[in-house]
Amino acid sequence: MKICLVGTFPPSGRQLNEYAFHIARELRRHEDIELTILSDELTECEFATDENGNPLNIEEQSELPGFNVVRCWRFGSMSNPVRLLKEIRKVDPDIVWFNLVFSSFATPENPVAAFAGLSVPALVRAAGYFTHITLHHILEHVDFAAAGVKRERLFRIGTELATKALLKANSVSVLLPGYHHTLLTKYGAENVLLGTHGTFATSATPPDFSMRGNPNKRILAIGHWGTYKRLETLMEAFPKVLERVPEARLVVAGANHHQRPGYWESIRAAQPKDLPIDFKGYVAEEDIPELFQSTSVLVLPYDSATGSSGPAHQACEYGVPIVSADLPDFRGMARDEDMAIRFYERGNADDLADQISAILLSPELEREMAMHNYAAGVDMTITNVVNNYLRWFRLNKAKRDLRDSAHLHAAQAADGIDGEHDIDSAGQRQSHPTLVQPQEELDAIGRLERAHTYADGGEYPANPPARL
Repeated sequence: MKICLVGTFPPSGRQLNEYAFHIARELRRHEDIELTILSDELTECEFATDENGNPLNIEEQSELPGFNVVRCWRFGSMSNPVRLLKEIRKVDPDIVWFNLVFSSFATPENPVAAFAGLSVPALVRAAGYFTHITLHHILEHVDFAAAGVKRERLFRIGTELATKALLKANSVSVLLPGYHHTLLTKYGAENVLLGTHGTFATSATPPDFSMRGNPNKRILAIGHWGTYKRLETLMEAFPKVLERVPEARLVVAGANHHQRPGYWESIRAAQPKDLPIDFKGYVAEEDIPELFQSTSVLVLPYDSATGSSGPAHQACEYGVPIVSADLPDFRGMARDEDMAIRFYERGNADDLADQISAILLSPELEREMAMHNYAAGVDMTITNVVNNYLRWFRLNKAKRDLRDSAHLHAAQAADGIDGEHDIDSAGQRQSHPTLVQPQEELDAIGRLERAHTYADGGEYPANPPARL
């Protein structure tokens, strides 16, 4: 089966490049999959900086070995629909899989280019290809004020149009039950599936507690900083933690959001020099395991949420306790995926310090939360996530093949061929194979479709629909 994966991809520093890498790495393990990655052109990214605050030099970043990457579209370009469709036609895939957020193709300051990019799945479907979108957020659940969005009313109108365009794909998967519910009830969508973000591990490895608190107790915050992921409350809380846990150390990792270049550098400049805070900047993928394995607690200091949290799932992968701002999406994520998370009141530095200190001061609580999250991660490895996607893709490919065969059968009947016998030139009846439908696969398709088309105008059910 030929798959085109469309989205950012390392060494690009833009959103979701890490997630695409883990999907692609897992797809590469399947011998029957021929993968082509259609990714963004590498450009200088002033928002992606190293620990010294210097922009990463794109010329020094080489393509990852072992992947067929075609860099055929450019962030912020109006020509992306034409360029992508041209490359997709060259590959002629069975599946075109888009890995997207609403700002994948352009920032809100360039809404026309952003909308042009988000219209690509519908355009590709109209060209005759099966399209699937993994959509990491929907903007109905975003606090625009907290995210710093201007002209909110106009922006919401535009995002509703973009959402309708995205729903023109053959199928769309979202990663939180609330998103699934919104798309079904508000937009009447019948092609939306509830997927799983998953951890990035292919198999689970228990946490090594000898790497933690030895001698420092590391508090980690990682993300793309500056919009809804902000550091002010954490900076206010950390000195309060130090008063109770002198061996605590704070590690801030990750690039700036592409709309907020220079953000974390400005936060660093405002901190007293004697505070034990390590600002690492963008962290390469190969350095992520050591970063998490030596962490005592992960903090999600967000003002708003725009999807299932990647760092939270990495914490489950490595068995790390989590402290998070009390946001509805993260409450739902913790409940739905059985994560151990302590919540603090958003913007309340005292509460944040209390929650972090409670974990660091109790080895029993830290170990209990760590093992709880590790157990949650065992069931949602990237191997399981990708296998579920491939099952969906294969079932739909079988469905399309059956339809094509049925159309051929009908065309033969219209031409005087009965589909089972024909008369050769000597007047003898010749047998033709009769189409036999793989009923078990069709039944499985039906079960998946029914499981993911739940719609109810009332409160979202306590037991959400089965996941992809």
